[in-house]
Amino acid sequence: MPQRYAVIGNPIEHSRSPLIHQAFARQLGIDLSYEKLWAPIDGFEEAVNAFREAGGRGMNVTVPFKLEAYDLAARRSERAERALAANTLVFPESTDEPIFADNTDGVGLVNDLAFHGLKLEGKRVLILGAGGATRGVLAPLLGQNPQEILVANRNPERAYGLVEEFSDAAGECRLSGCPLEGIEDSLFDLIINATPASLTAQLPPLPDTLVGARTVAYDMAYGAEATIFMQWAEERGARQTLDGLGMLVEQAAESFSLWHGQRPDTAPVRDLLRDDIQQAAAETD
Repeated sequence: MPQRYAVIGNPIEHSRSPLIHQAFARQLGIDLSYEKLWAPIDGFEEAVNAFREAGGRGMNVTVPFKLEAYDLAARRSERAERALAANTLVFPESTDEPIFADNTDGVGLVNDLAFHGLKLEGKRVLILGAGGATRGVLAPLLGQNPQEILVANRNPERAYGLVEEFSDAAGECRLSGCPLEGIEDSLFDLIINATPASLTAQLPPLPDTLVGARTVAYDMAYGAEATIFMQWAEERGARQTLDGLGMLVEQAAESFSLWHGQRPDTAPVRDLLRDDIQQAAAETD
């Protein structure tokens, strides 16, 4: 019997996690089934327990259940503890043993940056947004020893709160926060858009002076075309623009490795996913 895995969320039809994990499994010769699991907003725990009792071995967790996944697990990784959220659950064979929770979003981002040859040591980094997406990646980014990380948010109090919470992990990095409209007029090596603005084709209010020939602009959103944030950065001379497709594949690879003890090659799966997204977009035109 194939091992059973799933991605759970609400909504869930848009998820491409089955495509990714099935590709990983074919690559490594692992027999598994991987499905999409919709759960009602007030029925996450019941859905997880039912899947586990039916033989499920693990789950990926997407919006809006990452906080509940963290709370449900009795054992958690340091990454999940830092993020206060989990996107990966591991179910031991015995239902008497506790569920283990991890958060692979941050390492997914770091590994995607490394895939593109980007090293953060000594670099100036700007993160737009201070929500759950930023919380999930901040500690892994600090672990890359950048010179500075500035967190900018519409509500600056949320940015200041994250800075205070993660100050113990900053080391030599200058970690600070500011209002989104109050970003200093200077160049950054990496600008990460961790806001949901691109999903509605909106752009945060940003000064043109943030982008120069050395700047890489990274949007956690992805699609068939460059996001509005990526277009904005390219028009202002950014060295490189990237979307979050690679982060999606890399965080999935980390989950897969956690479940199976083998790490897949992400490069061909990136290409497969990009082709799938572009084909889906062409079919809807």
